[in-house]
Amino acid sequence: MSTEPEPTEETEPQSPGTAKDADADDAEAGAAVPGDGAETPAVAEGDSDEAAGEASASDSEQGEAAAKLSEAAAELAAQKLERERIARRKAEKQGPVEAGAKLSGKAADLLAAVRAVESGDKPAATVFAEPEPPRRSAPEPVQRPRPVTADAPPAPAAQTVESVRRVLADGGAPEALVPQVAALGEGAAGRLREDPWQLLRVAGVRPEQADGFARALLGTECGPDDERRGRAVTVWLLEQAAVAGHTALELPTLTAALGKQGVPDADAAVQSTLTEAEALVFQDALDPRAPEPEEGEERPVRVLVGLERYAMAEESLADGLARLINSVPKQDGSAEDWERAADSAQGSAGELIRAVAGHGLVLHTGAEASLAEPAALLHAARELGLRAWATAHGPLGRDRFAALASGDTATTVTGLLSGTEGPGRDADGALDLDLLVVLDAPQLDVESAALLTESLPDGARLVLAGDPAVLWSAGPGRVFGDLLAARVCPQIASRRPDPGPLGELVSGIGIGELNQVEAPGKEVVIVPARDAGEAVHRTVQLVADSVPRAIGVPPEATQVITPGHGGAAGTRALNAALKERLNPGPGRFGGFDPGDRIAYSPTPGRTVSGHVVKADAEGLHLTCAGKSVVVPKERVEDSVRHGWALTAHQAAGGRWPAVVVVLPGDATQALTRPWVYTAFSRAERHLSVVQGADQALPRAVAEIPAKPRTTRLPVLLATQVPTPS
Repeated sequence: MSTEPEPTEETEPQSPGTAKDADADDAEAGAAVPGDGAETPAVAEGDSDEAAGEASASDSEQGEAAAKLSEAAAELAAQKLERERIARRKAEKQGPVEAGAKLSGKAADLLAAVRAVESGDKPAATVFAEPEPPRRSAPEPVQRPRPVTADAPPAPAAQTVESVRRVLADGGAPEALVPQVAALGEGAAGRLREDPWQLLRVAGVRPEQADGFARALLGTECGPDDERRGRAVTVWLLEQAAVAGHTALELPTLTAALGKQGVPDADAAVQSTLTEAEALVFQDALDPRAPEPEEGEERPVRVLVGLERYAMAEESLADGLARLINSVPKQDGSAEDWERAADSAQGSAGELIRAVAGHGLVLHTGAEASLAEPAALLHAARELGLRAWATAHGPLGRDRFAALASGDTATTVTGLLSGTEGPGRDADGALDLDLLVVLDAPQLDVESAALLTESLPDGARLVLAGDPAVLWSAGPGRVFGDLLAARVCPQIASRRPDPGPLGELVSGIGIGELNQVEAPGKEVVIVPARDAGEAVHRTVQLVADSVPRAIGVPPEATQVITPGHGGAAGTRALNAALKERLNPGPGRFGGFDPGDRIAYSPTPGRTVSGHVVKADAEGLHLTCAGKSVVVPKERVEDSVRHGWALTAHQAAGGRWPAVVVVLPGDATQALTRPWVYTAFSRAERHLSVVQGADQALPRAVAEIPAKPRTTRLPVLLATQVPTPS
């Protein structure tokens, strides 16, 4: 396939250029292929700009202490309460999951959150040949009169901080690690002296660094066969697997990874880790629905090892889903009423309404145009008297759906769980609703999905809706994909295609074809770039000049998407160039100036877009999703970054009038079909592709699907849900 003539220096979008044909020569196919969720370019940079953090909400006008709690604290409190509820449910079962973490309380919660944070310098998931999954683009919730309240985690005691500082200094570790280690709680310094490899519990620390720390503290007693080292590296590998999307690892995979980390007896290291209850072991049948074996025969199984956090979440999710599937939904409205509502809807929207009428769990698949069908369902359910709500991955998705459904019907997942948006909870702690439609369902990881399903009251209906072709969640699991494959409930596929040249292009990508499309309105334009420097230059021209002039979309409504944060054309380089052009300034407050476009992380692994308003003694004042937020000075570096350019995972769940996708040559290993599909489908009216990837782009679309993830949800469901007829 050919492209249009190369644009002039002004990079004015000339005509409907397209990417090269997927059938073109792919002699370069020998390059290493990373997995789904790739967001790491070939060149990584050394700063970590996605560290975990909580931010204080802007509430200077409210005098009560409860109102001063941050949205991060509210969310963490809601999750803690819900996990306690899950734990109680697990305790009622005959075979509960054993406790598997030595730390407890707020220190353990914070540590678990820190581990999941994306690190800009050393992508953890590369241990398993899969680039780091970036953060989920989740919103900052809208304040409601009934927020979940809890005390924010207290700062470590001065004595704890000082003792941690001393032990780190003795081991030659950097001063910068003091806050993270001190956050592990009282006695952290003593535990670290006793077992120096516990330093691996700090985000960004790798085994070779922990080994150097241990040698400095232990001297000749330090060795690669130390049992403490084997346990710490085992837990570290399981954490890295979670960052890569796995909820557990098969035992041979884990032992092989331990060998690569210099653990001489991998089997002994795993056994020690299990004995100390720092991990759990599972034996899952390869075919859980197969008949019981004959006497004397053994059922084929696979042995997996995982962390309690994700094992508990996945088992709780399976429990909640089975409860929905096996129960009879609350009878709101007669069968005739539901049938009339289905008849009045068009096409597959009617099928969706009929399926929801008689089932507790329904899956709905489709692209952007298919959102009209959940909107029709919500309208019909409310007409029948149901307390029906929808929840979306981020504020952009929430607002887009609310415009379709009309009225106060949509929330964000974060806001719904924290109680700051939506119906709130009933006296039993369950969500006060009868029907919940979860949009952007592929973005649900096992923990979020478990919290949602366990929060539903008995008799409620759950609809998971989304586009199965987009990137999976940044967190562990592939909930939507596992449910689609398990076929344990009705699945309604929308027959509404996305319209226009963009819809045609994206639909082709979804089936592995990068087709030429006719774009008379310059809906799709290809801008060649010889190298990363030219890619940055042309991107700035497109956002600042060409797209506003030729398409009529202003810079603030154009989103740049690129595969990674580092590299010569990653988000850092692009954001620096775009700031210089669109909002130059001295950056006196942590590199930011009023008017800067930002990406803010109120909690670990979550992002919401916004703008800088001002900076003063209180901190950096932002406006995010229509809310005012104040980020204290000490949190700015960890939780705020410029946001003209995002990764595809950060952009998932959002759509913009114009999108510029930058594909530099040094990031071709990050390209997969889901990545390209997600990035290209974020555009509503116009898509510019700054193409420096050459044949890597059509090859990724044609040949590189999503990388499999190791999960237990299908097996767990198979043991609790009757075999589909």
